Amino acid sequence: MNAVIYFFTYPFLFVVSRLPFPLFYFLSDCVRFLVFNVLGYRNEVITSNIKLAFPQLTEKERKIIALGVQRHFCDLFLEIIKSMGMSKKEMMKRFQIKNIETLTQFEKQNRSAFIMCGHYASWEWMMSLGYHMNHKGYGIYKPIGNPYFDRLIKRIRSKHDAYMIPVQTAASIITEKEQKNERGVYGFASDQSPRPKPLTYWRSFMGVEVPVYTGAERLARSLNIPVVFGKINRVKRGFYEVEFKVISDLSASTPEHFITDTFTAWLEEQIKEDPSQYLWTHKRFKHARKQ
Repeated sequence: MNAVIYFFTYPFLFVVSRLPFPLFYFLSDCVRFLVFNVLGYRNEVITSNIKLAFPQLTEKERKIIALGVQRHFCDLFLEIIKSMGMSKKEMMKRFQIKNIETLTQFEKQNRSAFIMCGHYASWEWMMSLGYHMNHKGYGIYKPIGNPYFDRLIKRIRSKHDAYMIPVQTAASIITEKEQKNERGVYGFASDQSPRPKPLTYWRSFMGVEVPVYTGAERLARSLNIPVVFGKINRVKRGFYEVEFKVISDLSASTPEHFITDTFTAWLEEQIKEDPSQYLWTHKRFKHARKQ
């Protein structure tokens, strides 16, 4: 069944990837209307998330944010398909890096680096980072259940000089590469909502007490790998930029939770600047502590 779904869907994906951008974003608007106005996809989740994060806003203000979230959601996932047909020149034009020297300084020191970012703006197009530096770029990801689509996603990303490492084996693979003196830049989308366990780290996120992901910090501290924050922003529709800020240069000597706390605080600031660019379609507060 997985193969049938893939082979029936792929021709549509191929056509979408070759559409000129004006027609492509017209399609995205049509998809938005179908997905959210007709099918009502996760509208309650979006509304609930925004209300929890911004209780001070009026209902009208939250509806404006929700509409922006819907539009951005459709743009984002269609842009993943679009990247399949984009050239290196087009990708570098549409996803620009403001200060690549923040990362290349670690190249010169023969050191790897971790990038921590949120599900904000186009974290997917940051896969083109390899175009700008010598280190290989790796994304830590959760494999897709359909193996055919999983291979397609890896092929799309590798086209733009990014390679994927499954989250389940990331720690062992990165550790092995460090031991072999194979340096790289590793991207972590670090705003997941982990299932609470006895030793889970809890903290406030957008005013709500939630369990937070600490995997990137723990690995960075154990291997003494520098950590930077990737602040991605949508400049205008179809154009993004990223600015890097160092969280920790000597991660092994940082206090416990410093890296995670700094990342979370900076991500909160970014979300408050423009909430519509955040992925509110997922249950960000599903494991929130009862007040």
